Amino acid sequence: MSEKNSKQITLSFNPKLAAKRLLAVLSERGKDVISGRYGLGGETKKMTLESIGKKYGITRERVRQIENHSIANVQKSKEYEKEKKTFDELKNRLRSLGGILSEHDLLHHFSSDKSTQNHIHFLLVIGEDFKKHKEDDEFKARWHIDGKLADKIHDVLRKIYSDLSDEDIVPESVIIDSFLSYIRDVSEEYKNEEMIKRWLWMSKSLGKNPLGEWGKAKSSNINARGVRDYAFLVIRKHGSPIHFREVARLITEVFSKKAHVATTHNELIKDPRFVLVGRGLYALAEWGYMSGVVKDVIKKILAKDGPLTKEKIIEKVLKERYVKPNTIIVNLQNAKFFKKDKQSRYSNV
Repeated sequence: MSEKNSKQITLSFNPKLAAKRLLAVLSERGKDVISGRYGLGGETKKMTLESIGKKYGITRERVRQIENHSIANVQKSKEYEKEKKTFDELKNRLRSLGGILSEHDLLHHFSSDKSTQNHIHFLLVIGEDFKKHKEDDEFKARWHIDGKLADKIHDVLRKIYSDLSDEDIVPESVIIDSFLSYIRDVSEEYKNEEMIKRWLWMSKSLGKNPLGEWGKAKSSNINARGVRDYAFLVIRKHGSPIHFREVARLITEVFSKKAHVATTHNELIKDPRFVLVGRGLYALAEWGYMSGVVKDVIKKILAKDGPLTKEKIIEKVLKERYVKPNTIIVNLQNAKFFKKDKQSRYSNV
């Protein structure tokens, strides 16, 4: 997952021509191996060491040696020196994007064309100022130009993750403020929201849901998978009890997931995260609403507060349920569950 519609950067040079000039210093086989490994030819799909080895009848290790030797030859060539402006521009562009960025986002900032992306990737591999971290359990594959900054951002992303509980849902503004509090010693040029959002997207442990809220990527609040999870997010966003028909409509609208009204109602009934507080109206249990039907709510209130008058019971129940006062009165008249004393106060049987 990454930010959609990221603004693309226009380069002053043609990546394909720059790569072509650099490849010209290699032997035909060296050029062919590099073109295959990085998808620089007519086919954008990158070839494996094994597939190139079969083509030439050599081992995978030998292909790797040719690749490494070819890269070293390019870096030592006069053509490499002539491309200094090319590498300087790429370096400045990467710095302007935050100094460290996931490979996917970095390449998409430059172009949406796969072939062009492959050529830019090759230039990053060749450029001695650019360092790559391979994808691991915590982070996506990423490039940087400043080792100290990279280490700092990695540490901050780990701290942001450790600050969150499994169910936390954090507004983007809050997580950005938290990030800023951890990077006070970082150069001011890097302290802006867009850069921080790019850094956040490098983490595989953090994620952002379609409502723009952040949390742990593994959480159902972030990586919603079904009607119940979608419903939880839209009701929480709504902030007050809402009819299940409206919940179904919002799921379709916000998540582009077709939610049938009947299915939505059935899923809400079965999930303890939701409380039916009125006719078709659902709230979140985390908001403090008592569970159960009106009779159950009355019983819980009386168990907690002791004998109460009819008026007081109605007042308290109406804070928990969107029902008519007469519905509460009818429930109180059920002698199986409630009794009335001489002071006209009700208590549980």
